Amino acid sequence: MNIKTGTLAKSIAGAMALAFLAGPAAAGGLKDDPMPSGRTLAWAASFAVTNDYVFRGVSQTEKGPAAQGTLEATYGILYGNVFLSNLDFGENSAGRGLATAELTFGAGIRPVLGPVTFDFGVIYYTYPGARDGSAELNYVELRAGASVSPWKGGTVGVVGYWSPDYSFELGDVWTVEGTFAQELPKIRDIGVTFSALVGYQSGDDAAYSSFNGQDDYVYWNAGVTLGFAERFSVDLRYWDTDLDACQSTKLFHCGSRFVGTAKVTF
Repeated sequence: MNIKTGTLAKSIAGAMALAFLAGPAAAGGLKDDPMPSGRTLAWAASFAVTNDYVFRGVSQTEKGPAAQGTLEATYGILYGNVFLSNLDFGENSAGRGLATAELTFGAGIRPVLGPVTFDFGVIYYTYPGARDGSAELNYVELRAGASVSPWKGGTVGVVGYWSPDYSFELGDVWTVEGTFAQELPKIRDIGVTFSALVGYQSGDDAAYSSFNGQDDYVYWNAGVTLGFAERFSVDLRYWDTDLDACQSTKLFHCGSRFVGTAKVTF
């Protein structure tokens, strides 16, 4: 990675860390939905289809489509959730699909202190039926984030993740994301929300830089979500990263692209 890009990435990460310490911050990650108030057991589910499953700027489906489901249960500040998606990690040495599905489990708490909603939790990423004997794909991340709504219809924030041994045994990895969302005037009965995210990821081990071609990188997205009849939504989003090694590849593609996602919630 060149010095100019590395300095920019570290500056962004530092700014996000300061924002977290100062208070205005946001959660962002695994299917974040507003938590029902009160100590009652509640649940929410969603089903979505997308033309490309993008995770932290990198395609998980060789730029192909994905069907995804999410289920979350809450009780007061406690929550637990499950996320399922198809994916495509290419083929192993025997010519068989390396990984074709992701099943993710999350749990944590979302306490509220004044105007700030915090999110502290753990996430376990699994890849059922993965066929790679040389490296472990499953991994664990710890998560800490916060969000605040400083003005009407607006939300800003930051969230950090840490894994002691990232997927493919890439070692110690840190990720930080800053988020922004703003509700816009409705178009007739259609709700409109603009949102954007910028993230920074860094790995300490040589295996990480060998896999990505860099020891850290920046990713970002921006787009609009259109809501219909309370349960349906369409998200139109632009993604990009500053990674160079995978820009022109189909497998783990990290270049610029537009992603469309349709979702129904229950």
